[in-house]
Formats: sequence, structure tokens, C-alpha cells
Amino acid sequence: MVRISKNMRKNWVVCSLIVVMMIILGGCGSSEKPANQGGTSAGGTAKLGVVSYLTGAGAAYGESIRHGLELSRDEINSKGKVKLELIFEDSKGEKNEAINAVNKLIHKDDVLSILGPTLSGEMFAVGPIVNQEGVPIMGTSLTVEGITEIGDYVFRNSLPEFAAIPQSIKKAKEKFNLKKVAVMYSDNNDLGVSGFKIFQKSLKEQGIEIIAIETFADKNTDFSAQLTKIATLNPDAVVVAGLYQEGALILKKAREIGITVPIIGNNGFNSPQLIKSAGSAADGAIVASPWYPGKDDVKVKEFIAAYKAKYNKEPDQFAAQAYDALQIMAIAIEKSGSTTDRKKLRDTLATIKDYSGVTGKFSFDEKRNPAMDVTVLVVKDGQFTELK
Repeated sequence: MVRISKNMRKNWVVCSLIVVMMIILGGCGSSEKPANQGGTSAGGTAKLGVVSYLTGAGAAYGESIRHGLELSRDEINSKGKVKLELIFEDSKGEKNEAINAVNKLIHKDDVLSILGPTLSGEMFAVGPIVNQEGVPIMGTSLTVEGITEIGDYVFRNSLPEFAAIPQSIKKAKEKFNLKKVAVMYSDNNDLGVSGFKIFQKSLKEQGIEIIAIETFADKNTDFSAQLTKIATLNPDAVVVAGLYQEGALILKKAREIGITVPIIGNNGFNSPQLIKSAGSAADGAIVASPWYPGKDDVKVKEFIAAYKAKYNKEPDQFAAQAYDALQIMAIAIEKSGSTTDRKKLRDTLATIKDYSGVTGKFSFDEKRNPAMDVTVLVVKDGQFTELK
């Protein structure tokens, strides 16, 4: 039998106490975060994730969004009130890619908030995930109905089509005395289907007859059959709900076969790429937008000048909305007093009212949708101008 001396017992007790203290102190220094908190970069910089359509057929949208965000970030950081780091992920316009992107941003990059994704269909895929995780997410280009109904953490600063399309139909009716129109829409795209339904409702409310409904799919390149049929009906206008890629081809084919009437588009037409791709055939295309580059406003002029100096081209609606979105986010982060508390940021974002941005005066309504004015635009001589 081994005998334990008093000194050995004493040393054992001391060692045990040291181990216990080390465990306690180690627990106090744990890196585990409280619930609903994101990480920070060095110096208390808020980390924000961005999911954008950066490669693929619709990359012009994503590129504009990225440029608007980068310009906005640089201006915000130069003022020093808050510091922002943007972590970009490419969704490629695919829902599964968008899901992978948000999971990486939340669980690996530990972001405070997310901006994007570019397409409404992507948000319907990722929104429930992000909302469940308690991470604020703001769409800068999403216009389909039902976006913010996904959950309390879902915001958008892009004007929904239910607020924009009725204005373009009303203005076009007044200007061109529309009585009958033909409608085309992408039936495999959330934006196209939603836009079609809103066009249908708005045309009915304005007493305009729909004499034909033709469908197409994203990535279609031949619209001869639909437009040849429409041409025989002599509509006063053609209404199109889809993205700029197909929109440009529709414009070119329509003009080629002799359709000269106005062509009214949904939000997918709001890109200089539409004009670049369609060329002179884009003249007469009509769309409603909160962004109007010809507006006599100091902020608009300064934004355009800064954007052109940095990227050597004109900003579009998607760049302008992204620019404003990050400005709004920065205001909310500053007001919340935290670069890590996601819940506090969400609650502060919801209170943003009367922000004066490059897209106009902005507030979130009770459903976290934008409350703002819209301008109806028409393409004339290769430029978006106000339809008067």
C-alpha cells in the first residue's frame, strides 16, 4: 500500500486548484459568439456579404451592382463613421449557387448582413435560410411580389413591379392612346411570370384590351413565330416581361418585321445593356424606374461623375440602387452602434425613413419594401429619357 504524505496531498490540492482556474479563465476567453451576432474584421470593420450574378448571361446586372456597391463602400469608408468590408460571391444566376454562397457567408465568413442576390428566384431560394439564421438581407434588384413576405429579416430597396408597372401602362396609355396590346413573357422566370400578372392587372384597370399572349423561355434566341403572329393583329403596343437578353432580341426582331409601335418592358429592361444589344431597335422601349440619370439633382450628377471616373461608363438603375442600398446599410449600422449584432441591425434598418439618395427620397414601409417615386422612361436616340 502506497502512503501519501501531507506535502504530496498539499501539492495535489494546489495543482487541482490551478487546473480549475485555468478552465474557468479559458471559458471566459472563449471565442464562441452570443446568438445572432456576426463577426468583425480588424479594427471593428463590419463584414457584409454580397451574392451577385457576376458570370453568365445576366452578368451585366451583377457587374453594375458590384460597381455601385464598391463605389459606395469606398465613399463610406473615406468618411470614417463606419468601416465596411464587402465579401463577394458569384451566384451565376443559379439558385443552388446562391444557396451555397449564403451558407458560406453566414457560417464561414460570419458576416453581419447580406446584400443581394440579383434575381428574385434566387431570393425565394435563399431568403428562408437567411431569415432562419437571423441575418438581415437586402435585395437591391428584386422586384417580384412576395419578396419581403419571406420573413422579418428580408428587406429590399428596389421598387417592386407592382408599384412601377402600373405607372408605365398609365403613362403610355395617355401618351399613345393605347386601346389594344399584345403581351409576351418568360414563363420559366419568376420575374417574367410576376411581371406578366401585374401587366395583366394594370391593363385591365386601364381598360386596355389584351389581344394576344405569347410566351418564351430564358435563353431563347428566336422570337419569329410569336412576333409574326402579333404583327398580323396590329396592336397599339407590345408588352414584354423578361430579362434584357431576351428583351433585346425581341426588340430587334420586332423592328425587323415591321412592328414600330412602343414596346413596354418590365424591370428587366432597366439596363444600358438592352440598348447596347438591341441598338437602334431599342428606340421606343418604355420602362418605369426610380432611377433617372437626367434628373436635375446634385447627388445624381455627383454619383454619375464619380461612377464614370472609376468605371469609364454610365451607371444604370442596378448600380444606383446598389449604391443607395449600402448607404442605407451604413446608416443603420452606425445608428445601431454595433458591427456584430444582427438583430439590432435588423431592427434599426426597419426604422429608416426619408433617406435622400441617388434614386430619390427613400423609406422602408411596414413590410420592408421601398416607398419612393417612379419615373417613366423611354429610349430615344440610344438613351433613356423621361416620357412626357
